[in-house]
Amino acid sequence: MLLIFLTWGLDAKSSVYKDVCVKCHKYQPASLEKMFMVYLKTYSVELSFKVSLKEYLQNPTEKNSLIGSAFIQNFSVKNTSELNDTQIDEALDTYWDLYNPKDNLK
Repeated sequence: MLLIFLTWGLDAKSSVYKDVCVKCHKYQPASLEKMFMVYLKTYSVELSFKVSLKEYLQNPTEKNSLIGSAFIQNFSVKNTSELNDTQIDEALDTYWDLYNPKDNLK
């Protein structure tokens, strides 16, 4: 029974990422994986990576974006995320787990 709840909890966490992040970003020219690598090059530590991306999601501006100005001129800065803090944290955890190269080298 505990395993069922743990599995459901993991699915619920990843569903925020799948239902919100992937749904929107699948129409963007830069993949989520490519954007992950841009952030990882700048913020190589998990905590700073997640904090900086969370700050951007809550207050997206051209100044705090790591995406190039040409991209912003063509597609603009994204709207402020409608996700709450917990949902953003869950989405970022899933994002990190999916694309972190250190975890995927095993």
